[in-house]
Amino acid sequence: MMNNFDGAQVLITGGLGFIGSNLARRLDGLGAAITIVDSLIPDYGGNLYNIEGIRERLQVNVSDVRDTHSLRHLVQGKDFLFNLAGQTSHLDSMRNPMPDLEINCQAQLSILETCRAYNPKIKIVFASTRQIYGRPHHLPVAETHPLNPVDINGINKMAGEQYHLLYNDVYGIPATVLRLTNTIGPRMRIKDARQTFVGLWVRQLLENKPISVWGGTQRRDFTDVEDAVDAFLLAAGNASTNGQVYNLGGSEVVDLIRVAKLMVEVHGSGAYEIRDFPADRRAIDIGDYYADFSKIRAELGWTPLRTLRETIGATLDYFRKVMPHYV
Repeated sequence: MMNNFDGAQVLITGGLGFIGSNLARRLDGLGAAITIVDSLIPDYGGNLYNIEGIRERLQVNVSDVRDTHSLRHLVQGKDFLFNLAGQTSHLDSMRNPMPDLEINCQAQLSILETCRAYNPKIKIVFASTRQIYGRPHHLPVAETHPLNPVDINGINKMAGEQYHLLYNDVYGIPATVLRLTNTIGPRMRIKDARQTFVGLWVRQLLENKPISVWGGTQRRDFTDVEDAVDAFLLAAGNASTNGQVYNLGGSEVVDLIRVAKLMVEVHGSGAYEIRDFPADRRAIDIGDYYADFSKIRAELGWTPLRTLRETIGATLDYFRKVMPHYV
């Protein structure tokens, strides 16, 4: 895997965001030539500080994936496209559905059409989400589980995923889909809960406010961002993944109260409070979810390497030092 990216031409959409920037850092260390595309729309998680220290080695293009004219130039000559651009807030998708449709659905089709016209050999890894499964019929959730999203964000992500698989099958544009679950770690959005509730909890803890736990009995698994980066690189560097879908997951299944307790414990101080679910959030909550990631483990050898305690510790350490750049 490590030799596949030395000298490779790489494009990362959403590359100033949480996962995209951590991926860029790893690829920079592997010798790749990296171009980042990010709209830097305030609500969507992009942050120039995420590439602090490597910025001078990257090409950064501030543009929107809905802009087909800039993409036409950017995809040409690239070996890999890590497609992470997206609107991530489930609640925002319900309150204001059209931007979610444009970014998570229409723009994905435009990206694929641009690749078909200007670089049909580019290998694409698309960041999908566990949200497309909806409320699980059984646990853990494997890739064969029915898809039944509970919100507009999930429906549009499902469509974006299917476009990638279709273009792989019909046009031969090599594409792999990773279904992510609760990815956490340094550089995630902590300003609010648009990306992940854990980000908001980090901010509350570091501002000496009680963590607000809605419900609390829901069970989840979490993926360390470095483990997620491992999966993106494995998927990109292996032709056997073309046209395939893989779940990512975590090594531990815990309820949210346990996560809050662990964060307080690792931080060394703080508190949490259990709050009733707001009605608008309860309506789209999926309840318990944790993934069966045996497929990617069997086919690519991927498995989570970091414990939840280690991930929380690394995350808190990072934001203690640089929090003003994120709030």
